[in-house]
Amino acid sequence: MARARGVGLDGSEFVGFIPVRDSAVARPFYEEILGLYLVDDTPFALVFDAFGTMLRVTPVGEFTPFPFTIAGFDVPDIDATVASLAAAGVVFSRFDFMEQDELGIWSAPGGARVAWFRDPDGNTLSLTTFPNAP
Repeated sequence: MARARGVGLDGSEFVGFIPVRDSAVARPFYEEILGLYLVDDTPFALVFDAFGTMLRVTPVGEFTPFPFTIAGFDVPDIDATVASLAAAGVVFSRFDFMEQDELGIWSAPGGARVAWFRDPDGNTLSLTTFPNAP
């Protein structure tokens, strides 16, 4: 996609945010289960390096998680990643309205393969392996 240089957000880094009720509960999930590197633990956010992208896991108190994906990871081998996370206790979501394989992976019409899971607060996260990925 062509875009003009030197305008808007050109050259800016993306920062992701995920709301949680309790940082102490969220931290082991994001740090130990998902394997994200904790950069800082402040009263305002757990700051993770999500493989080159800053992810701020932010305590917001009570909230209702959205019923759709709020963050996802592009993984090179979804089968291995799902198996590894499942072995660590992550439960992958199943949906009656789509066909998923035995691991809970859906094959999209365009060739991407996607699996969904929830964090301890019920936020829906996804894993995707895109076709022709390097």
